[in-house]
Amino acid sequence: MATTTYTPRLADKYKNEVVPALMKKFGYKSIMQAPRLQKICLNRGVNGAVTDKKLVDVAVDELTTISGQKAVATISKKDISNFKLRKNMPIGARVTLRGVKMYEFLDRFIAVSLPRVRDFKGVNDKSFDGRGNYTIGVTEQIIFPEIDIDKVNKITGLDITFVTSAVNNEEAYELLKELGMPFKNIKKDIS
Repeated sequence: MATTTYTPRLADKYKNEVVPALMKKFGYKSIMQAPRLQKICLNRGVNGAVTDKKLVDVAVDELTTISGQKAVATISKKDISNFKLRKNMPIGARVTLRGVKMYEFLDRFIAVSLPRVRDFKGVNDKSFDGRGNYTIGVTEQIIFPEIDIDKVNKITGLDITFVTSAVNNEEAYELLKELGMPFKNIKKDIS
């Protein structure tokens, strides 16, 4: 009995189209040299979490719904008296996606969520960190179709970080561009 394993659409695209394009552009000798997407991290700080603990639970639930994987609450590392913050208090939510869920999220993010952003003209191409990682800030969680707008009581944003195995900005930019990330002004050199 043969079992067929499911591979996401973007994972197939990466293997069949993106890797050959990157090898041609950068002159790699082996397909293992081509940069790849390692993980996607979704992170969200919760304003007012110090006074209302339920806000963190709402943030965890929303991130779980968006990502399709259980999110966890982030806790504070130290006391800050000016913010009435104590050590080990929940102050946000985060989730890390790898493998199949990572490619599924990226596909939904590029094809469905980004076009729902108001006045969308492309994502900023200056948010690389120099080590091959790209971070984008989403100002409204309602761009994700999984979120029911009627149940949202507060519009909040989140940060999405794409961690790649690229060693510099140019390789990471080409990888994400080939995967379908709609950058604002596509140019030759972004170093």
